[in-house]
Amino acid sequence: MKRIWTIIGVADVARSFKWYQRLFGQAETSPAHDYFGQILDADGTVLLCLHQWGAHDHPTLRSPDNAEPGNGLLLFFRVDDFDDALRRARALATRLAEEPHMNPSTGTSEFALRDPDGYYVMVSALS
Repeated sequence: MKRIWTIIGVADVARSFKWYQRLFGQAETSPAHDYFGQILDADGTVLLCLHQWGAHDHPTLRSPDNAEPGNGLLLFFRVDDFDDALRRARALATRLAEEPHMNPSTGTSEFALRDPDGYYVMVSALS
């Protein structure tokens, strides 16, 4: 296996698409569909897929009412522009879920925030 495509259920694909693009400092584009979009790195690597709740009959994407979104899930991203990502995150969120700190396990700086659908997003410095 070389890559995984993490897919999360969201209420509004276009809104979440723009939110993640802003967090990662990417140029604003539109998702391929109103029910599905892929956040891509500059080299075309899929970073995250966004799927509208109930758009298809996928058992775990039928409705957010089946479980609290984000329960048991941590979206963990390593970034090469940590300080800029922190600035962008502060512009997106009224408050961070975790302020910047050094993770003793990884030896890297990290912070966390919630996305528009309540998912817990951890951002960690690449080096």
